[in-house]
Amino acid sequence: TEYIKKKKFPEDGSSPYGSRYVGSMVADVHRTLVYGGIFLYPANEKSPKGKLRLLYECNPMAYIMEKAGGKATTGLESVLDVVPENIHQRVPFVLGSVDDVQEYISIVKKHLTK
Repeated sequence: TEYIKKKKFPEDGSSPYGSRYVGSMVADVHRTLVYGGIFLYPANEKSPKGKLRLLYECNPMAYIMEKAGGKATTGLESVLDVVPENIHQRVPFVLGSVDDVQEYISIVKKHLTK
């Protein structure tokens, strides 16, 4: 929530981010590729391991995003560096521009050290 608040209500005078949710990850990622920004499907209390599946949902989109010059992460490591433990393994998933994703990672790391 800290990241979302920071983007929707920036304190540095920058333009606020809008949010969109098409409901299809492929369409949402396409929009992120075309218009920029960030796609977030992080872990939460209900799904602490995330909801999207590593091998057939996250890895293909992460590969495309990274080839386009962006970044994809679980919040702790690059999605493409995750070694699968099972075929249906779920992971938290964030991808987008390098700057946006790096900002998200720094907030995640800040809260892990508390």
